[in-house]
Amino acid sequence: MDFEYSAKTRELQARLQKFMDDHVYPNEGTYKKQLQANTEAGKRWSPIPIIEELKLKARPAGLWNLFLPVDSARHSGYEGAGLTNQEYAPLAEIMGRVPWSSEVFNCSAPDTGNMETLARYGSEEIKAKWLKPLLEGEIRSAFAMTEPEVASSDATNIQTRIERDGDHYVVNGHKWWISGAPDPRCKVYITMGKTDPDAPRHSQQSMIVIPADAPGIRIVRPLDVFGYDDAPHGHAEMYFENVRVPAGNILLGEGRGFEIAQGRLGPGRIHHCMRLIGLAERALELMCKRSLERVAFGKPVAQQTVTQERIAEARCKIDMARLLTLKAAWMMDIAGNKVARTEIAMIKVVAPNMACQVIDWAIQAHGGGGVSGAFPLAQAYAHARTLRFADGPDEVHRNAIAKWELGKYGSFGKSAPAPVTRGA
Repeated sequence: MDFEYSAKTRELQARLQKFMDDHVYPNEGTYKKQLQANTEAGKRWSPIPIIEELKLKARPAGLWNLFLPVDSARHSGYEGAGLTNQEYAPLAEIMGRVPWSSEVFNCSAPDTGNMETLARYGSEEIKAKWLKPLLEGEIRSAFAMTEPEVASSDATNIQTRIERDGDHYVVNGHKWWISGAPDPRCKVYITMGKTDPDAPRHSQQSMIVIPADAPGIRIVRPLDVFGYDDAPHGHAEMYFENVRVPAGNILLGEGRGFEIAQGRLGPGRIHHCMRLIGLAERALELMCKRSLERVAFGKPVAQQTVTQERIAEARCKIDMARLLTLKAAWMMDIAGNKVARTEIAMIKVVAPNMACQVIDWAIQAHGGGGVSGAFPLAQAYAHARTLRFADGPDEVHRNAIAKWELGKYGSFGKSAPAPVTRGA
């Protein structure tokens, strides 16, 4: 294994870091003010002007669709940066330091996963209608999988029905935690549901592309996380009620939903984990600066042994998580998602737990300010905590890892499938 970044990656890292230094970090306050202004004007779900302004700078700077891998670029007819998972990972880390910044580069979830899905599995008509405007940044999208009535940690539980009716499918279901659905720019949903409840367990589900303006779609409410609703993107609870969709909108064909999900979730988990590592790095940076400034019991908080221990532990945990994530990305690149399944599951346990712990220590070093809106840490913690559920809860990934480990010493666990769970 060689985790030395390629010359191409190093050059993109430098350009991306400069863009962050010149345009993103100086505008964090602007973003906050504009979000507040939208809220006061009753337009909480409207796009934030500074993000739209920065998009116009990022694209000509060659920092657009950086996530788009070689195979998806080939299928889509568009050029991304053409990076491997290992090459894109450190770029995702840089973007992760400011949670909203990935949208500036058209690299934010769930659009990235949806674009890869449409590029790999969509018809030419679907690509022209939905993939092209997504890659251009003209619209946004959502991925509708999780349901409130069932434990979506086991995706075979999904109850949404996708039933054939002549030249159409009719979709009925109740979904929630649908990232991006409240955003007025969301124009399409990739939706998972059952086409054949009597088929073998992993052949019951399918994925279908549903226009957001199709009659019968009803958004009930935005959902909040520890009091944050993440406007203007956010998550929603929604219903599909007798929604009619052309039969050609089914992806790959009936019963292939799990196959598509496996192709979609692997890269997405790399992206999530590396963004979390960037968020944890930012928290550690803030922790160090704040502890050097504050004085308690006659000396800076940074000189308190407990603070030094936490800083040291944070440094170790972040670097370990990064190396494990890079290993997973490397294995996906050279051997594929199936071979890398253990590493993918491991990073989904390690990275969110690491980020929660590091951010928590940073909050503690900030005192009461840490849980206020004066610093970005409280919202960062809320974001990191949700990712112990997104793309599958810790428990599901731990169970899979244990079964595969036991499978080395006997028949138990050898055939255990990779987790297919809620995706963002």
